[in-house]
Amino acid sequence: MRELRTEAFTAERAWEVEGIPVLTAEVALPEPVLLADRVSRRIHRYYQTQCRAFLRYCESLLLPQAAAEYRTALAASSPLPEFRAELSYRVTYNQDGLWSLYTQSRERVGPGPELVTRRSDTWDLTEGYPVPLGDFFPKGAGWKKRLVTLAAEEIERRIRAGMGEYLPEWRKAVRRRFNPQNYYLTEEGLAFFYPMYALAPGNLGVPTFILPYNEEAPKRRST
Repeated sequence: MRELRTEAFTAERAWEVEGIPVLTAEVALPEPVLLADRVSRRIHRYYQTQCRAFLRYCESLLLPQAAAEYRTALAASSPLPEFRAELSYRVTYNQDGLWSLYTQSRERVGPGPELVTRRSDTWDLTEGYPVPLGDFFPKGAGWKKRLVTLAAEEIERRIRAGMGEYLPEWRKAVRRRFNPQNYYLTEEGLAFFYPMYALAPGNLGVPTFILPYNEEAPKRRST
């Protein structure tokens, strides 16, 4: 299988306190159009599980916060809040036997900015399993150091250009918070990212960097 045809499956759930809606969750995740082979079925199960896990997270962690905000507003005779959580996805690469995407949740419960959390997967459509980041680099290439250095150089360029402020300890965080699972493929290159707030204030979102395809970052897995 060289590429994977998918469509979105959706789910929605709402929670109430004393008959008043306080939290709504919406999910849109990929689903293979055909489930005729083991790879498609495995991918289908994987994102169905992610959907259920997100809804459980909303109920167990976000609902108590939303209920507390509701009761606080009720006691103060303030407008009653209604909070939302969303989980969506974007396919970023779908060719050469590789299918890459990221899923992203947005949640706002209580005061403060919206929290964005990103996850990513790159699937080998032949084997039916996610591909480790290191498989895209030649053996002994020192890819982690290369990516961390690229991120640091790009942050320095953005700071000089006045493209947002970064945390005072970003140089340490760019090494310590690097996670090899946080990557996906694009047409332009291999993208890797850091969690929101890891390197910069929340207004900069999810810090993302791209290593263009070349000898140091081939599209196909090394052998």
